[in-house]
Amino acid sequence: MDQPNNPLHGKTLEFIVVYLVSYYGWEKLADRIPVNCFRKNPSIKSSLKFLRKTQWARDKVEQLYLETIRK
Repeated sequence: MDQPNNPLHGKTLEFIVVYLVSYYGWEKLADRIPVNCFRKNPSIKSSLKFLRKTQWARDKVEQLYLETIRK
């Protein structure tokens, strides 16, 4: 299915997390989305594991990504 107007189309969760970490850093990312996977010993791997199991947190990450790319 082609989704040319969907900015998340073709973007993996890993891509989004890596982008946000490079843009904000772990500390500022944890301030914006206060979850332990961003606060305590953060890593891409642990964050992805948590976000794949926790839809509300994934929704917040995707929303922050959309807000960030629109700046």
